[in-house]
Amino acid sequence: MKFSELALHQSILQSLKDIGFEEMTDIQEQTIPAILEGKDLIGQSMTGSGKTAAFGVPIIQHCRPEKKVQALILEPTRELAEQVTVELKKFAKHSHVFVTSIYGGVSMEPQIQNLRHTDIVVGTPGRILDHLRNHTLSLAHVHILTLDEADRMLDMGFIDDINKIISQVPQHRQTLLFSATMPDEIKRLAHRYMKNPVHIKTQIHIEKSRLSHIYYDVKPFVKNQFMIHLLQKENPELAIVFCATRTRTHSLAITLQHAGLRAKAIHGGLSQAQRMHTLESFHNKHYNIMIATDVAARGLDFKNISHIINYDVPKTPEDYTHRIGRTAREGKSGIAITLVAQQDHDAFRKIIQKVDIEKAVMDDFVPKREPFHEQPQQYGGRRSYGSERRPRRRY
Repeated sequence: MKFSELALHQSILQSLKDIGFEEMTDIQEQTIPAILEGKDLIGQSMTGSGKTAAFGVPIIQHCRPEKKVQALILEPTRELAEQVTVELKKFAKHSHVFVTSIYGGVSMEPQIQNLRHTDIVVGTPGRILDHLRNHTLSLAHVHILTLDEADRMLDMGFIDDINKIISQVPQHRQTLLFSATMPDEIKRLAHRYMKNPVHIKTQIHIEKSRLSHIYYDVKPFVKNQFMIHLLQKENPELAIVFCATRTRTHSLAITLQHAGLRAKAIHGGLSQAQRMHTLESFHNKHYNIMIATDVAARGLDFKNISHIINYDVPKTPEDYTHRIGRTAREGKSGIAITLVAQQDHDAFRKIIQKVDIEKAVMDDFVPKREPFHEQPQQYGGRRSYGSERRPRRRY
């Protein structure tokens, strides 16, 4: 279905045409008509599904250039708030609807100036509360409230802030909630604040024929050495490496940099300027390896990701799916590589029960030290899980 088939303002259609948006994605086709009709909506989708346009386009349609806040979009992080704002400004280019982002880590004064003549606010819960307390933001005219990445906001402990913010939004409103997962707390939140919501669930399209899943058995004490050897051999166009903790992302980035690899870490300990510079540099391919935690990477959407590498095994099959959803898109090939140490076997076994992952070996990797011999774990029972054969590259 094309955007031109929707009853959208010509100004919005022109903006979409300018940026090459013609055919709608699955989630856009399902959500935009419902939002245009004024229905409350719960959308489950993964990064890269076109979710921002799914709520951004109908929000702009419902807003007028009146220089008062009519729509509020809550985001869990500064990067996401800025990313969504950039996209919405593209959609609103010819509509004269003003969009502004507010988040912590920067001065409030420019935000205060922008809030005096904005129509749509995209922000993080903490900074929005700051402006509410200082009476520099009024939500009295908000008629569309959007909770984006709701599960992540709950993971980050924002539930109390969200409740406080919603208490200041008029009850007669349209409420939209987007979440990759639907834990019980999200369901309770939806029940409390939403009226007969439409529930839409989509999955990002990953071309299985173009995505290879492999794993390596790796001993913990040579994991960094193996990682260096792997990256040198694969030479990825753009790779995201997932680690379990902020500390590990930082230490691994330093290790890879010392080996001459172009790697940087993204985590919550960076200043706002550092974080934005890191993301922009990755986007512009000034470095090609981003090391991140699940929390830091959630919602970030980059094109041309050739490799997803799980330095640490994901905790659940769902986490694995969210990670690999960033590659093998738009007709391009990709590879998902997981390093499995002895302590990871239980978590990894749950993943391979749902995803076909083939074992690979690195014949030319020789660790610098080998204090003891450990029998590698075999994963049998489904197709090629225990296979020693080297997987066929499909890219």
